[in-house]
Amino acid sequence: MEPIVGKKDDNLRHSTEMIEEAAGNGAGLVVLPELCNSGYVFETRKEAFALSEEVPGGPTTEAWIQIASRHNLHIVAGINERHGDALYNSAVVIGPRGHIGTFRKVHLWNEENLFFEPGNLGFPVFKTPIGRIGTFICYDGWFPESYRLCALQGADIVCIPTNWVPIPGQDKDREAMANILIMAGAHSNSVFIAAADRVGTERAQPFVGQSLIVSYTGWPMAGPASADKEEIIYADANLADARRKRNWNEYNQVLRDRRGDVYDEMLGSRVTPGWY
Repeated sequence: MEPIVGKKDDNLRHSTEMIEEAAGNGAGLVVLPELCNSGYVFETRKEAFALSEEVPGGPTTEAWIQIASRHNLHIVAGINERHGDALYNSAVVIGPRGHIGTFRKVHLWNEENLFFEPGNLGFPVFKTPIGRIGTFICYDGWFPESYRLCALQGADIVCIPTNWVPIPGQDKDREAMANILIMAGAHSNSVFIAAADRVGTERAQPFVGQSLIVSYTGWPMAGPASADKEEIIYADANLADARRKRNWNEYNQVLRDRRGDVYDEMLGSRVTPGWY
């Protein structure tokens, strides 16, 4: 998707059109890019604040809730969240019965630090009828702890709204570095991953596209999508496979084989284990 900074009403309308198209083609879980309601490259905090909304209760989440209810969908999408006087780069998780939960980006990238507060909700995993959904945003994917904390709580799939930018030194014809990280994260944690990136150039900042859906094995199931054009990619996944088939052989299972006697089993967090 290509959101346009400042065009909040147009972005919402366009996002609903794309969700409707995906639902019409049989999608049960739809993932949209980072900050897809507001655009990304803000010039001032005042501009960022003007394009934010409360979650839930704001017009964007309410519209997505209505679509989810109408089509029996689950949606994970990036949103510019206002909470009092604080702004968060967030992902909202929505189901057929309404708002399920919210993630707030933990690791802020570049000038995001001028506009947003660091996320304060950890890495929650949401139990839904279609499986356990974890989520984080863009730069969070550069930290292996993000994937692992979702997996340790029993996530079957991690949904990643993102706005990837070119990485220095990357040849334009090579696959995005982020996709390599996602494949590794899926493989080393036995989780499906669905990453939705934006395309286009916004205020001189290009984005790389290449959205990707990855199996718990680490191999792509769909994508990479186009690097410069809007595109919906689809994959047919049985999320239970992330649990049922995560044994690599008779002796090895990647989460079970962790050495809690050598390093902290839960990464020092207070999350409740649920991977078994």
